[in-house]
Amino acid sequence: MAFEPPQRLVRALGDRTEWLGHLPETVREAVDRRKLDVERVVAPGGRSSVVLLVRQPDGTPAALKLAPPAAAPALEHAALTAWNGWGSVRLLDDGDGELLLERLHPEVSLRSLPEAKALLEAAGTVRRLWIEPPAGHAFETVAARTARQAAAMPSPDEEPLVAAALAAREELVAAPGEVRLLHGNFRQGKVLSGDRVPWLAVGPEPVAGEPAYDLARLVRDRVEDLVASSSGASATRRRLTRLADALEVDRDRLRGWTLFRAVESGTRALRERRHAEAELTLEFASWL
Repeated sequence: MAFEPPQRLVRALGDRTEWLGHLPETVREAVDRRKLDVERVVAPGGRSSVVLLVRQPDGTPAALKLAPPAAAPALEHAALTAWNGWGSVRLLDDGDGELLLERLHPEVSLRSLPEAKALLEAAGTVRRLWIEPPAGHAFETVAARTARQAAAMPSPDEEPLVAAALAAREELVAAPGEVRLLHGNFRQGKVLSGDRVPWLAVGPEPVAGEPAYDLARLVRDRVEDLVASSSGASATRRRLTRLADALEVDRDRLRGWTLFRAVESGTRALRERRHAEAELTLEFASWL
């Protein structure tokens, strides 16, 4: 079969990995081993993996996801196994860096809904994912993940927003909340329409920690609309309060994690010369 990786993935990975060079062969081997019929590659797709819509030998639709080792597909496998389809896409089988998943509707995410409805559905979905981590799990902790991220941020002496974000993180990790298995990158675009149930989460970057951390990225969803609105700052604070109340998490802890994650994302975007994204994200952070 002819195969070309999506350009979005090529741009994201660039020359940082040899995985892209071997990807056509990897796809052919994975498809042949499972005797799959490929319908198409999902495009534009993600920045760290490729997904193909396929049919299994009995005609059942599925999705084949392939990711490089840096994307930790083994941890995604472990999280999907723990959830077993409860709030998340169901894992059908796995290989070395490959995941065969139930077929969802990749073109239809919660971002297709009006904001209020999208937030309601998102809250109901993410709540299902917050289970006790399996015994002996290998998931990174929120404290460890954010420590790595904090180390890469600019000097707080020169950036007051960075100083506030780092101070918030230090306070939060000093008195951690309950530990649950978290999606790690939960937002509206990571919740797709399904046939088994209306909405299911995909693409976890699983981590063990408190639920407030998992909600922080969701608070920032549709940031371009918030920044474009004259009431963006007040709308952000209302959204934060609604999510905290709906999911029974401490509002101040949610605010702290939202601040840290927004500043971390914004400063990382600056390092990677994604200036428009950085500007939006840091303006959002300044409202918190």
